[in-house]
Amino acid sequence: MQRFILKNKNYIIIISIVLIVTGFISKLGFKNDLIFEITLAAASIIGVIPIAIQAYQALRIKVVSIDVLVTIAVTGAFIIKNYEESAIVTFLFLFGAFLEQRTLNKTRSAIKELTEMAPESALKLMENGEFEEVEVDEVDVGDTLLVKTGSKIPVDGTVITGEGYVNEASITGESIPVEKVSGLKVYAGTILENGTLQIVANRVGEDTTFGKIIELVEEAQDSKSEAERFIDRFSKYYTPFVLLLAVVVWVITKDIPLAITILVLGCPGALVIGVPVSNVAGIGNGARNGVLLKGSEVMHDFSRVDSIVFDKTGTLTIGKPKVSDVKYYVEDPKEILAYLSAIEKESDHPLAKAIVEYIGEVEPLLVENTDVIKGGGIIASIKGEKIAVGNVSLMESENVDISEEAYKDIEAFEKNGNSLVLTAVNGKLILLMGIRDQIREGVRAELRRLKKLGVKNLIVLSGDNQGTVDLVAKDLGLTEAYGNMLPEDKANYIATLQKQGQIVAFVGDGVNDSPSLAIANIGIAMGNGTDVAIETSDVVLINSNFSYLPHALGLTKATVRNMRQNILIAVGVVAFLLFSLFFSEWMNMSIGMLVHEASILVVILNGMRLLRYRLKK
Repeated sequence: MQRFILKNKNYIIIISIVLIVTGFISKLGFKNDLIFEITLAAASIIGVIPIAIQAYQALRIKVVSIDVLVTIAVTGAFIIKNYEESAIVTFLFLFGAFLEQRTLNKTRSAIKELTEMAPESALKLMENGEFEEVEVDEVDVGDTLLVKTGSKIPVDGTVITGEGYVNEASITGESIPVEKVSGLKVYAGTILENGTLQIVANRVGEDTTFGKIIELVEEAQDSKSEAERFIDRFSKYYTPFVLLLAVVVWVITKDIPLAITILVLGCPGALVIGVPVSNVAGIGNGARNGVLLKGSEVMHDFSRVDSIVFDKTGTLTIGKPKVSDVKYYVEDPKEILAYLSAIEKESDHPLAKAIVEYIGEVEPLLVENTDVIKGGGIIASIKGEKIAVGNVSLMESENVDISEEAYKDIEAFEKNGNSLVLTAVNGKLILLMGIRDQIREGVRAELRRLKKLGVKNLIVLSGDNQGTVDLVAKDLGLTEAYGNMLPEDKANYIATLQKQGQIVAFVGDGVNDSPSLAIANIGIAMGNGTDVAIETSDVVLINSNFSYLPHALGLTKATVRNMRQNILIAVGVVAFLLFSLFFSEWMNMSIGMLVHEASILVVILNGMRLLRYRLKK
């Protein structure tokens, strides 16, 4: 029966609020005090049952929790027929607990989703020389595996033969597929977008990079679930004190009504609702302004953050390569752009897609004699013209005339972090394009706002090469920048910062970011990221709007201040009531109740101020 009641607490909350509303409508609208008392008495009885059960369970393990005090106080209020107080206190207590629990349980499905994303099968070379599909668990170190286009790479390994482009976003977070040829490493969980590879298994099962991601998320989530709420620590001392005070007064004075009055006046109605109402108002403000905040623990930790670590791709940058710089070496490039578009439409490489998107709709042309040069580019014929499209090495091998001016342009484009695509017609350089991931609009200004909010260190960690990461960091004015980092490297770096006493937030958007999101004091996911990243995180920036981040930080600081104000109000009112009860003649039950209800209203109104919070520009 206890399990059934606790399992259905949400229904009890609904029934309680319906009864309370019905009672007040009867009294205020129809002047019917009988229905008012009956409905609020029923709400008190129904609402106190789950609280009493939790109080009993706490007492069994010798813990005097706030549930104990609330149960006794509500019972006392009920005995002296103050049904309004008993009904409201039980509802507010249950509703506050519901809000806390609901937000703290949202990360639990992340492990399951990560596991589902792991490779399940592999094509293994058998003794008869044929490749057969087997379970991943049947693959051992040293086995030879075949990976076809569109398949997940099942293990960490080394390419033996074949070539292709692998999407490593699940590991490095980088959107541009990486070319893989003989001798290069590949990682489990990444996807071969085109080509065919034969690999030898180096690490299998839990030892793979993807396996370590899952393990890191599990460990980090377990450590986070041990965090204690401030209100529990406070009630550890507060509830026994009030209970003991009431018992002592009863023993000394033999005045049962006085003892009950102490319990009622000492009942932490404002304390119980003060923190949840601030929390709910803060979460509500965030949701209306593009920020999902998962609970009061998040509020507290986020407000103290002094270091924010960013993933680069998809966080500071858009995550999609675009043509950023163009230099023409002819007066009218229209025909050449049509040639280039026709050739690049033959390729599914991300750089080719960026070029086609940049050029837009042009006249379709017939491409002939296409020759893909490994690690260089493409040579083809259009209308009898020999077209070469690729990097500088391809141009030099094709004896393309590159002037000193063009070499200076190439150097400048590379310094800007571009991937280069050159186009030559019949041995003459016609066009130079620079393609790179674009920094999100407004990021520079938002980073400055974060610094004004007290963030001391702004750091970028990326799987991209160090040169590109340095350029982004310099452009944005970041404190530190580290490239060529795998997920475990990022997580280890964050752990190092935490050992130095820093409160660290990590901002990312991919599966590869999950360990860092989980191990950081605050994990912040971009809303267009993977479901795993979003569920593992503590904060989600809806629609991936980077401007929401400073608002989120400012909001949490304001919310924590508001929580402390409400706690101070609640404790101060209780202290005032108890002091007045013992040391004045004017304090009585009705006045105490009036002040008590007023304090609840004050903390609610104070918390509601957060709904109007806006971070100043």
